[in-house]
Amino acid sequence: MDEEMDWKLERSTQKTESHVLQEQEVILEDTGEDGISESFQLLQIDMECEHQKGETPPAGSAVWCSKNVQRKQRHWEKIVAAKKSKRKQEKERRKANRVENSGICPQHSKRFLRSLTKEKLLEAKHSGPRLCIDLSMTHHMSKKELSRLAGQIRRLYGSNKKADRPFWICLTGFTTDSPLYEECLRMNDGFSSYLLDITEEDCCSLFPLETLVYLTPDSEHALEDVDLNKVYILGGLVDESIQKKVTFQKAQEQSVKTARLPIQEYMVRRKNGKNYHSEILAINQVFDILSTYFETQNWPEALKKGVSSRKGYVLQDSVE
Repeated sequence: MDEEMDWKLERSTQKTESHVLQEQEVILEDTGEDGISESFQLLQIDMECEHQKGETPPAGSAVWCSKNVQRKQRHWEKIVAAKKSKRKQEKERRKANRVENSGICPQHSKRFLRSLTKEKLLEAKHSGPRLCIDLSMTHHMSKKELSRLAGQIRRLYGSNKKADRPFWICLTGFTTDSPLYEECLRMNDGFSSYLLDITEEDCCSLFPLETLVYLTPDSEHALEDVDLNKVYILGGLVDESIQKKVTFQKAQEQSVKTARLPIQEYMVRRKNGKNYHSEILAINQVFDILSTYFETQNWPEALKKGVSSRKGYVLQDSVE
């Protein structure tokens, strides 16, 4: 009688093993990492339910299993562990790719990076180079020109945030009820929170006259260096009618020193189909040149950053 009961119990156990393992293989394919622990629970429940139907487990064992079940369960655990390890490696690979593409250290959170940027900008207010954007000449500009200028201000500010040694920016001759201010709010997310100065005063009356340098392509003097004791002025002017010498004339009227970027000293004209050559740049392009030079002390590298080939100029070393 005992032998017959053992034979029935063994047959029941084998059927249970086959059924349970087939069910768990399906679960393994269809579930993610959270489903693995659940599948283990199902395996244990199925085994316990089967033993409740059979004879009483031998004394001294918490959950009785045949050797065959134990062997297959160990095999199942190895499969699950391998899949978890593979998932972990894939997550680490994707994370490494994101870090490599963004250039951001993995230990630095977005909050930390924002705090670091804010700290650098506020430090520039006290010890960095200063740049004024003269916005006192925008009243004659069209809506399209104002939109373009607002976009240039956004790109300039974005470049300054990314710089290792940022400038302190001041928007002068800028009123909060002007069409340009409304355009900046419309086009530039977070414009009201920009870390820069905004004032209605004219740039020429904010600082001592001897510290001012108005950057204009019409000047006879090439800029040689970025001096921390100077305040550089860019004319915030987008004029599709191309009125010449507007900023130069204002600087002369205010007895402000002028300078131009050393494009003629480090670059040469390149022949093109339209025979077009221009030293007039957008304010964000001029800023990129100033910022790059301030960090590298290398004019060719800085000019290459801001003067596109469409302007008809290339570096002297680029000419074959």
